[in-house]
Amino acid sequence: MALETILYEMAADHVAKITLNRPEARNAQNVQLTYELNEAFDTAAQDDNVKVIILAGSDPHFSSGHDLRAGSGKGFDSFKPVGTWGGFGMKGQEGMMAREEEIYLGMCRRWRNIPKPTIAQVQGKTIAGGLMLAWVCDLIIASDDAMFQDPVVNWGVPGVEYFAHPWELGVRKAKEILFTADWFTAAEAHRLGMVNHVVPRAELAEFTLALASKIAEKPSMGLKLTKEAVNQSAEAQGQWMAMLSGFNLHQLAHSHNMQTYGVPIDPSWQSAAQKPKA
Repeated sequence: MALETILYEMAADHVAKITLNRPEARNAQNVQLTYELNEAFDTAAQDDNVKVIILAGSDPHFSSGHDLRAGSGKGFDSFKPVGTWGGFGMKGQEGMMAREEEIYLGMCRRWRNIPKPTIAQVQGKTIAGGLMLAWVCDLIIASDDAMFQDPVVNWGVPGVEYFAHPWELGVRKAKEILFTADWFTAAEAHRLGMVNHVVPRAELAEFTLALASKIAEKPSMGLKLTKEAVNQSAEAQGQWMAMLSGFNLHQLAHSHNMQTYGVPIDPSWQSAAQKPKA
């Protein structure tokens, strides 16, 4: 693979490690990183020698979320669409909905359903779209200094496109974190069940690899079917339908903001953030 924003390696027997590698942008997700990450996931998924996949981010932070800067990296024209949506350049909400279904909701669902165990190795800050990358993984191992935030409500939008908040945090905590846009710590994420283990940052990579290697000792068929059984349990409780509803509300918010402010996110949060504190 000729990847510019992703590192791919066999970290141990039967363990592939994929690393987001845009440290200068704090591993922000532009179109190029998203498609290259998908290529790396596909490579690991289709390699019969791989049983477990680790997803990490180059230091200092796991991911700062979506890259909102225009012209960063290669665009849609450089990649073949993964899903069936098209019309990425269409006017109005039609184009934006198509783009976000392709590179956010659609990609995340593909990665969540990879029939091999995946482990997110998370350190530093994880913001908004970065949460989506961690949440698609089956397990999350966080460093003791890790912190998480979804500030998207500040922009008049109800959370990120892959709306897993109630499933990851519980209903009331999801509401609090979204309403306030406050940070929450690795320790709190562990208490809520979002994170499996919290370890010292210096031990994060070693701990994650050891866990991945332990899982990789199991029969591949057993791992695949177990993941499928647990995922189907969440689906039976309505997870996917709820997330589709969340995505559609996300698109409604973008459309409202475009009609009201001429941009897809409410710009008033910028002036509010600049007001002096009482």
